[in-house]
Amino acid sequence: MLPATTPPGPTGRPETEPREPRTPGRQNATAGPRIVSIRHWLVHIPFTAPIVWGSGTRSGPTRLVVEVTTDGGIRGYGETICLLDSIEPVLVNVVMPLAIGKGVDQAEHLARHVQGAGYYHHKRAAVMALCAVEMAMWDALGKHAGQPLHRLWGGAYRSEIDFAAYLFVNDAGRVAEVARAFADRGYRSFKLKIGVDEASDIALPRAVRKAIGDRLPLRVDVNGAWTPGTARRQCAKLAEFDLTYVEQPLELDDLAGHAELRRCQAIPIALDESAYTLADVGNIVRMAAADVILLDPHEAGGLWQCVKAAAVAESVGIPVTLHSGGELGLSQAAYLHLAASIPNMSLSIDTEHDYLGDDVIAPGFAIEDGGLAVPTGAGLGVEVDTAQLDRYRVERIAGAYLDPRRPGWFPVKPSY
Repeated sequence: MLPATTPPGPTGRPETEPREPRTPGRQNATAGPRIVSIRHWLVHIPFTAPIVWGSGTRSGPTRLVVEVTTDGGIRGYGETICLLDSIEPVLVNVVMPLAIGKGVDQAEHLARHVQGAGYYHHKRAAVMALCAVEMAMWDALGKHAGQPLHRLWGGAYRSEIDFAAYLFVNDAGRVAEVARAFADRGYRSFKLKIGVDEASDIALPRAVRKAIGDRLPLRVDVNGAWTPGTARRQCAKLAEFDLTYVEQPLELDDLAGHAELRRCQAIPIALDESAYTLADVGNIVRMAAADVILLDPHEAGGLWQCVKAAAVAESVGIPVTLHSGGELGLSQAAYLHLAASIPNMSLSIDTEHDYLGDDVIAPGFAIEDGGLAVPTGAGLGVEVDTAQLDRYRVERIAGAYLDPRRPGWFPVKPSY
């Protein structure tokens, strides 16, 4: 028979007394400055000329830029890709309200809180909105600590970051000229968009390989345009060009097909659209579906999620690189810190920087010899020009998909 009273436990309460559950929402562990206000801009920076890819044409990137202000007056800035109309409402109605009151050291807490608001069902609907605020939190935390971000993530494994020259030309003669121009500027690796039709899939890399020679790395991106049968046929034809990898050859959900394609031919397979979230990367590893994974903090839900995804890939010996979606200076700086601190980010990273007509930081980045040095200033290590944010502010997203020159046309994945 139990005694009338139970001796107190370590907490001073009887051990039989129910304990208050520890909940993720409790903020007691917060050490960093707290966020007291957030504002944002939707901006569109024109490209110097529209770029063409398998899903349409783009006149320039539309990006969301966020400013968080802490109770100590620190301002942190973040940026994210904004391709679809759902991203800004999720930012304004979900992510920003949940971030108010959090410490800038609580990036993981914010990510889990957003998922807990119902977005564990719809992770891909939340990741881009989440990244803008999460990046701004890291920027503010770095400024608070007086340290560049790569020092908060283990230090600089490398201090110079190489970029791949990005080729968006669907004409064999013209693409050779563009490739040579990039080579003359010191670029040492090249990425080529294919996936428009079967003939250009082969003609374009042949022209680029002839222009740059046999020694410089060349990769191609299909954007999910191929069926499994076409992928086997096209990879056999592409083998002669010694490609670093073929990116996203099949539809993004077809991990089994990508795993089979790895087994049946020799060109390494890289996945991008299939690898948005941390769970996506885990599934790719489980399925042995890729030789290379392209990460993107905007599509992962933030910089820390990107670091974690890279570690998953590192654990099984898979190299990673970074996808480009028209980063402005804030995200470009974040990319440099990520590439500096992630050991298995051993491949040159993508960039569309050379196509941008302007930027929102001052001074802007100037790529030399195909690369950039990692910023050493606190946080992201760049200064935002708010006048530029106001100058390029827009009310709606400029279409990244479809093609105004071809009314009624739309891309199909897979298409041939």
